[in-house]
Amino acid sequence: MHDTRVTLVGHVATQIDFKETPSGPSARFRFAVTPRYFDRKSQAWADAPTSFYTVWAHRTLAVNLAGSVSVGEPLVVHGRLRVREGPPDAEGNRWFSADIDAIAIGHDLSRGTAAFRRVVRTDTPLMATQKAAVV
Repeated sequence: MHDTRVTLVGHVATQIDFKETPSGPSARFRFAVTPRYFDRKSQAWADAPTSFYTVWAHRTLAVNLAGSVSVGEPLVVHGRLRVREGPPDAEGNRWFSADIDAIAIGHDLSRGTAAFRRVVRTDTPLMATQKAAVV
């Protein structure tokens, strides 16, 4: 199967929603992408309309995302584009949602700096580590 892969540059619009599921860690957040263009009429840069995407991360990417990213931070997201169609509302209008199943996520280094820290793997499940830290 051929997936549509996209790379988006934008900002984190919502807090990371992290969950431990039976199939492993999962995280999601809303991502705002606002393209800029040069408006020849006004001779100035302008913002195009903002598009919002739901970004999904799984397994190790979800864990690292939850520990590294906050609302408002600039990111580069690379992943598979998934367009979902919802049932018609009471007025018969259909709705669509664009989701990104993330393969890689990183801070946009054209907007600031970041320090990479390699994760040390352990045999302890994530939830047990979090409970031990709270106690």
